This record gives sequence, C-alpha cells and structure tokens, in this order.
Amino acid sequence: MTSHRRALREARRADASGSGPTLQERPPARYPGAAGAFALFGEVLLTGLVIVLGGIALVTLPAALAAGIRHLRRYLNAEASHPRMVWDDYRRALPGGLIVGVVGVVVAAVLALDIDLAASGALPGGTVVGLIGWAGLVALAVALLAAAAAWTPERGWRPAVRGIPSTLTADIAGALYLAATAVFVGVATWMLVPVVIPALGCAALAAVAIPARRRRR
Repeated sequence: MTSHRRALREARRADASGSGPTLQERPPARYPGAAGAFALFGEVLLTGLVIVLGGIALVTLPAALAAGIRHLRRYLNAEASHPRMVWDDYRRALPGGLIVGVVGVVVAAVLALDIDLAASGALPGGTVVGLIGWAGLVALAVALLAAAAAWTPERGWRPAVRGIPSTLTADIAGALYLAATAVFVGVATWMLVPVVIPALGCAALAAVAIPARRRRR
C-alpha cells in the first residue's frame, strides 16, 4: 500500500510538471511554462527588475518593456529564454524605441504640466483640465503597453505604433484592463517607489495575457 501511494504521488508530480505521462486526457495548458505559481512570481519580479534597469533613462522604457514582454511570453509558452535573448531584444528595440520614448516623455511632461497648473488654480476650469490630464497619462501608458507588446524584431516599432488604435478598439475590455494595469503601476509606485519593480513585471504579464485572452475567447 505504501509503495502504491508513493508511486501515485510520483506520477502526479510527473503529470503536473510535464516530465512524465499524463494521468488523464485533457487539453494542453494555455501557458505550459506557468505550472508553478512561485516560479512565475519570481520570473515576474525578474522581468520587472530588467524593465526598471533598462528603462531607467525613461526614453529607453519602451525598449525595456518590449524586451521584458517578449521574455515573459517565451517563459509562459515554455520556450527557451536565455538572458542573452533578453539583451538582444533590448538592443534591437532600442533605436526605434528611443524615438517612441522621447515622444512619450514630451507628451507626459505636457500632461503633467497641465495637471500641475490645474491644481494651482491658475487655469479656468481647473478640475476638468486636471481630469483630462490624468486621463491622457493613462491613455499614454496604455498605448505604450500595447505598442511594446506588439513589437517584434522583424516588424519594428512603426507597425506596432500604427496598430495601436485598431488593437485597442478591437478589444475594448482589454483596453480597460490595460488602463487598470497602468493605474495600478502608478498608484503602487506613488505609495512606495521600490514597488515599481513587481508592478512593472505585472504590467508586462498583463500585456502578454490580455491579448491571449481575446484569442482564446
């Protein structure tokens, strides 16, 4: 009886890890690389750290996000993802990503200035202007996540950026999920700056999972 239970436990472990035969017929897992919750959490933290280090100059954030998202996508699909591959993605995303980053920083600075002026009372209708400014920042973050998720070394940034409107309008619920993700990153960072590492990792995970959710449906 004891040997039977031991064999059953080993079979269950092999079944769960994918290293052995399955105990019952079932469709393949959507994300075979995410079998272990703790391992996935660690990979999200690592991805967040990579994004923070790669995007610390702000204008390099799009390239860092694109590299981090591609790394997590490979991990979730149980594909090989050597650190050298992350570096190669970052290096190839950087030239066009710098242009996207500069435009993003300029737009964010203008919106932040509007929010600051609205809060000071120097503008008429300051409350409305402030709300528009905050909404603009969220929309900017959503566009950045969508473009970074669509970037590939073969396509480059131009198709990824041009495809933002069609991507978001084709999945309104997904766009709202990305907006909630952007708000979460902002609030978490505002509350405690070091939390930006796991927050950005979660944002990269959301950028992978949300489009896949639409295809699955």
